[in-house]
Amino acid sequence: MKIFCVGRNYSDHAKELKNEIPDEPVIFMKPKSALLQPHTPFYYPEFTNELHYECELVLRISKNGKYIQEKFANKYYDAVTTGIDFTARDIQNELKQKGLPWEKAKAWDNSAVIGKWVPFANVKDRNKIAFSLFKNKEKVQEGNSEDMIFDFDYIVSYISNFFSINIGDLIFTGTPAGVGEIVVGDEIEAFMEEQSMMTLEVK
Repeated sequence: MKIFCVGRNYSDHAKELKNEIPDEPVIFMKPKSALLQPHTPFYYPEFTNELHYECELVLRISKNGKYIQEKFANKYYDAVTTGIDFTARDIQNELKQKGLPWEKAKAWDNSAVIGKWVPFANVKDRNKIAFSLFKNKEKVQEGNSEDMIFDFDYIVSYISNFFSINIGDLIFTGTPAGVGEIVVGDEIEAFMEEQSMMTLEVK
């Protein structure tokens, strides 16, 4: 199982981090060990002093493929949920300043959290999926798939040009503006439309 992530897929988020808006998807990966297992507590990692949440829509790959044409891409994923791409922002900024890769800031154990899956058969319009994140009952992020720079089909097709995609792989499709810091004791809850998808307390 592979975890693909798309960076800077919402222009407002790219701007808030003072990044250029990309002309092609920015892809990075997390290892399988980054996925927080169900019913496992989430602990604030010891190596960072600035942990950020990034709420995203996540696709579940349901068919093996490579070099997938965009017009056929929707046949390769079958469900969607919300996810959190946790980022050690202080470490990421330090690595970026040095021109180094930022896996240490993004791909550590339990840095990827996902909610319950919703089959696309139950989604009214995959191009207009609203989602949001609440921290301590206050809304801190909201986004909609219609605002993505690169849509689901384009992302799946693009990734498949470089990597085989396999059943069970996950694709984090990018976060909207509003990312911010989280500390021990904070509680977050992610929604897709009006449905609560996941809750998490930082320990």
